[in-house]
Order: sequence, then C-alpha cells, then structure tokens
Amino acid sequence: MLANDTGFLYHQFNRTQSKFLGGQLHSNITTEEAIAEKFVAARRSGAALARFPGEAPQTLKQAYCIQDFAIARVADAIAGWKVGRSFPPHSINFGSDRLAGPIFKNLVQVLGASAPDQFKSVEQKSLALAVLPVGSIYRGGFGAVEAEFLLRLGSTPKAGQMKFSLGEAAALIDTVHVGIEIASSPMATINDFGPAVTISDFGNNNGLIVGGEIMDWRSSDFSNWIVSTAVDDVEVGRGSASVFPDGPIGSVRFLLELMAERGITLAAGTWVSSGAITGVHNVHKGQRVKASFSSGLSVSCLVAEVPRAVEIIEKAQSVG
Repeated sequence: MLANDTGFLYHQFNRTQSKFLGGQLHSNITTEEAIAEKFVAARRSGAALARFPGEAPQTLKQAYCIQDFAIARVADAIAGWKVGRSFPPHSINFGSDRLAGPIFKNLVQVLGASAPDQFKSVEQKSLALAVLPVGSIYRGGFGAVEAEFLLRLGSTPKAGQMKFSLGEAAALIDTVHVGIEIASSPMATINDFGPAVTISDFGNNNGLIVGGEIMDWRSSDFSNWIVSTAVDDVEVGRGSASVFPDGPIGSVRFLLELMAERGITLAAGTWVSSGAITGVHNVHKGQRVKASFSSGLSVSCLVAEVPRAVEIIEKAQSVG
C-alpha cells in the first residue's frame, strides 16, 4: 500500500545495509539521521521545504550517509540509480565529477517502443495525452526533466571488486534504453548549493520513465546521438552524451565503484540513468515533455504534482 498515495512506502531502518553507517545502532538520533528524516517526511507529505533541514554536509561521505539513512526509511525496493554530473568548482572541491541517488521501483514506468506522438490527427493526439506516463514533481519545490540513456545491468558485479575498467563496466550491461528522469525535491534550491546537498535528498530524483530499447547498442554509437528535449512542443535543449567523461559507460563505472565503496550490492536488472544529455529543464504541472533521439526513438510524459497529505485526506473524506 502507498503511504499517503505519494509514491513512497516506509519501513524501519536497517543500518547494516551501508558501510557509511557502519551497521551500528545509535541510542540518539544523529545529525545526518535527523536531516534524512525531515527530507523523507517532506516527500511523504508532499510538503515543500523552504531551506535545507539542518547543517549542510561538508563532505560526500556525510552526504551519502544522509542518503543511506533516508533510503532505510523507504520500504520500496531500489530499481535503479540516477547518476548526475558535478562541474567545477564543485567537482574539484569534492573530488568527484559525478553523484548518485536511488530510484525506487514504485517510481519507475517502463513503456513500449511505440510512442503516442506517432498519431497524426489532432483528435488522435488529444486522445494520446490520456495515455502518456505521468512524472510527478513537488509543488513549491524543485521540478525538472532530463533526457537520459538508461543502462540496465545484466549481472551482479563480482563481490569485493572495487575498481572497474570501462570494458568491465560495459560487460555488465545487458540492454540500453532511452528515457526521461524526473528530477524533483521538496526543496526548491536543492541544486544551488553543490553536490553534497543534492545527494542528501535522493540525488534530486523522483522517478524514471523507461522508453524504447536501443537495438544492438554495443555497435550503435549511441553516445554520439543528438538528443533534444521539448516542453509543450518548444525545444528547450539539445546535446550529446559524448561530452560526458567516458560517456554513458563512464556513468556506469562511476556507480559500480561508488556502490562498492558504500557496500551496496547492485543486483542484475538494476537501471543506471546516465545523466542529463540536453540539460536540466524546469517544468510545471500540466506541461508535456518529449525527449527525441537521433535514432528515431522518443519518449514523452505529462507533468503532474505530488499530492499533499491534507489534499488526500480531504479527498478521502469527501468520498466517504
């Protein structure tokens, strides 16, 4: 059952899941745990956060510790991980040009290869809007979409392996799809203070829309495909994943090594969202988004808002 119908399920914290938490039970709530609790509570209620709920983490280890505490409060399984990029001066100051956050199973939508945009008539297009997947953002918070390549692991990395070559990372991938990441947080300024703050709230992720599969991806040269993003039929960004350090496979390698460091197992079937190809595009409720790839593949969605708890209660009372 969904908690408050916001898309999140909750359970008790298991500290043994992360090396960063050390597997130790604490009689007192830590600063990191308190921050995690406030982020999760805001997501659960659909409420906005006016500022960071505590003292901002100063290191990536602190940030991922907060993230681990928050993950432990969500009962839903992790279906994938978003990988985002970090740029100078933050990438220099923190010693990493990428960051990661969990994507929960309940927030992943896997679509067929064909898209509603293939309909030609105005009437058919209007009908198609009703079947588009919906990506939800937090009212009063941060809300954006990102066109991405979605790489799925076909096997679990070897236990104890801490470093991976690009070839080793690629060998673990069984399929690549096109898709859209829903980037949203209850905190509107989540991306304004560097990667450590972004990491603290699930890396600013609130869902993943998995589009069509890239056939023969190993020989497709998909890293060099031109990708464009349109919002309400107006192009807002265009780019290529070739500008990523080591391309999309570099994102997978980064995640493999980060999870090995954190002591988190990446199971077969885990999705890895490569990072924004055309940019991070702010959106609001009611807008229609389309990510187009030079191969002819495309994926679309409608933008909605995460309902607030009081609205769900009022709706339930009116029905009763």
